[in-house]
Amino acid sequence: MNIFYGILLGLVQGVAEFLPISSSGHLALFENILGATGGAAVAAMDDSAFFNVMLHFATLVAVVIAYWPDVRDMIVEFIAMVKGVAKGESLTSGNVPTRRLILMIIVSTLPLFIVLPFHHKIEELNALPWFIGAALLVTGLLLFLADRMPQGEKTERDMTIWDAVFIGIAQGVATIPGLSRSGTTITAGMSRGLNRQFAVKFSFLMSLLSVLGAVLLSLLDVIQDGVEPGILAPCLVGMVVAGVSGYFSIKLLQKLVAKGKFGGFAYYCWGVGALSIVLSLILH
Repeated sequence: MNIFYGILLGLVQGVAEFLPISSSGHLALFENILGATGGAAVAAMDDSAFFNVMLHFATLVAVVIAYWPDVRDMIVEFIAMVKGVAKGESLTSGNVPTRRLILMIIVSTLPLFIVLPFHHKIEELNALPWFIGAALLVTGLLLFLADRMPQGEKTERDMTIWDAVFIGIAQGVATIPGLSRSGTTITAGMSRGLNRQFAVKFSFLMSLLSVLGAVLLSLLDVIQDGVEPGILAPCLVGMVVAGVSGYFSIKLLQKLVAKGKFGGFAYYCWGVGALSIVLSLILH
């Protein structure tokens, strides 16, 4: 792993994590294709769990910065909510919209615990380029349908528990490589009548808990396996690239979804998905 590939993978992570094209799918395809071609590319793409964990942490920071007013309000309100419950107050007291948003995010994260036992099995799918290609075709279909959904009106004030559960299930399914987490959850939210802009915000805010949990779990494995000294410089550069590109990707997606412009990403996913299937047949 060198600085060049640190920049390259950081850019892939930052852009694909938030644009609805599946970061896990793209990283896996990138490594599989280079691995199949052999040579120096394979050595450069030598996998590092620590590197992957830090890239995800960088994109988590990008979400916090992009939605800082909301994150700040949720932190303040969560502390107030815990204190209030300890005093016997109702959950509905205080800043009701923010408290509802917190509760909905918690509920939408719960389905991930169903997926957790199958975590390693899902990771094994990263070695199957044809499967990732097929999943990208499905992602493209979801985005194509999302463009054609009517504008919803629901926000944190009136979305229901079942809306949160449905979006949470979509997030769990989207752990499959090739299925875009943002694209799948935003489409799921819009199908439940969420306002387009709020569907984007909810998707990214709910990712904070899931990504933080994944980072902590992966970090435990990293501590056991140790960190290669040579990975530190590429990792730092990759984190900066992932964080900056991730922030601007969030801003871009906010504008595109508000205008109902998912179509371009749908065609992109179809193109990459079809190409991945073809290349997997040729190279393997």
